[in-house]
Amino acid sequence: MPFEGVDPWRWQYFEGVAISASVVVPVDDATGWRLFPRYRYVYDKLFISESQGIPYGPHGVMPDRFPVFSKPVSNFHGMGIGGRIIRSAKEYEAAFTPGHLWMQLLTGQHVSTDVALEAGVPRWWRHTTGKALPRGMFDYWTIHARPLLRLHRYVHGWIRRHLRGFTGIVNFETIGGKIIECHLRMSEQWVDLNGPGWLESVVRLYARGRWRFADRPRTGYSVVLFGSHGTAYAIAPQAVDEVRRRPGVSSVQITYRTDKPLEQHAMPPGGFRLAIVNCWDLRAGLAARRHLKRCFSVVSLNGRPAGPSGRRPGGRLRDALRAAPPGSAGR
Repeated sequence: MPFEGVDPWRWQYFEGVAISASVVVPVDDATGWRLFPRYRYVYDKLFISESQGIPYGPHGVMPDRFPVFSKPVSNFHGMGIGGRIIRSAKEYEAAFTPGHLWMQLLTGQHVSTDVALEAGVPRWWRHTTGKALPRGMFDYWTIHARPLLRLHRYVHGWIRRHLRGFTGIVNFETIGGKIIECHLRMSEQWVDLNGPGWLESVVRLYARGRWRFADRPRTGYSVVLFGSHGTAYAIAPQAVDEVRRRPGVSSVQITYRTDKPLEQHAMPPGGFRLAIVNCWDLRAGLAARRHLKRCFSVVSLNGRPAGPSGRRPGGRLRDALRAAPPGSAGR
């Protein structure tokens, strides 16, 4: 498949884009790791910390001070799986996990940055900030029309040192201006909000090594609805189509597969992601999320059927959707 790693609910952005069978555009980390062996070191979070002088160490090495943040050295399944704050030496000893590292607990703004690189030279940027919620979730993301100049300069310096010669889209996750993750692929959640023709320009970059895009940056938003873990949901396609047609809404993603066990979905600890509304107007996106919440029905709770109506008595649908606050992309 030319676009490798696209989730089924995001295929709507890719299906109409012409691409040669010989060109591969990575959309997930496994494909990026396979395509670019020269740059695989960016997936090693020990290296990410070392390259910036951030205090770090593998589990088994005692931190000099607490709190620290613990997570897998490499994680290709996403969604913050395995990450946690450790606040003391006693807690650290109890939380020892092979394959994990600890690093300085960073604070500040969480930003996701996509960069188009042509032979290591940045040709296009887009910064996205998330409104955080507890337990690995975000309420919504803002895709900014204007650059975040200080972060822009910092990431550009890191690119010059560590991604020389790379051609393709690279995604960075940063907290407080420091890089916590680097991915050799795009952020596919808000592809449509990058503007008309952007994905075609991406294909050209991977096919010919040249970036050509008439950028007309516009602020957009990606608003997410969460439910509770262990609950299966259903929604009528007509309801989704109605939301897509609302003014100010760009697209809607129903972000799970009914043919896949719930426990095999990569989700943040705080909740099970049900839907994402990409929009140009935040109020329109929040209203669309409220409407989608009313349209979902519970099929089962913890494996138990919810009954013939799809809704259990006693407000179970409301409880299930309330168990985690409406939230994030959670990359």
